[in-house]
Amino acid sequence: MKNLETWLLIVQLASTLPLVGLIWTIQLVHYPLFARVGNDGFLIYQQDHMRSIGPLVGPLMLLEALSALGLLLTAPSSIAAILGFLLVLVIWGSTALIQVPCHRLLTAGFDSAAHLRLVRSNWVRTISWSMRGVLAILMCPGWFSNG
Repeated sequence: MKNLETWLLIVQLASTLPLVGLIWTIQLVHYPLFARVGNDGFLIYQQDHMRSIGPLVGPLMLLEALSALGLLLTAPSSIAAILGFLLVLVIWGSTALIQVPCHRLLTAGFDSAAHLRLVRSNWVRTISWSMRGVLAILMCPGWFSNG
């Protein structure tokens, strides 16, 4: 069981930490720039964003969710495993219920209200993924110290 838990922690680190960096880039750089693309090029820009972001985040999100579930199942009384899994649910819920619908609205053309909702609501994922990143590191005691 210990080997399985170690592998799940490695998968969690390898999937969560890149997602933390990616979500901060999206939150502070990419999403705000949507408003500067201009009406003429926005449809193509939005379509390209949706087409290219999925293959990048999809596998990482899936690995992250599976490792969080695996850690929950191997250590069901672990507060860290429970919190980590709940954060995954928040991230997936926000993605499905808020960000994806905003992106769908934006496929019809730039809409300032949809864009503002996208940027503001994305803080839920940014904070949740940041918390997951810290949690993923804290769940690996002794891995990041000389002792």
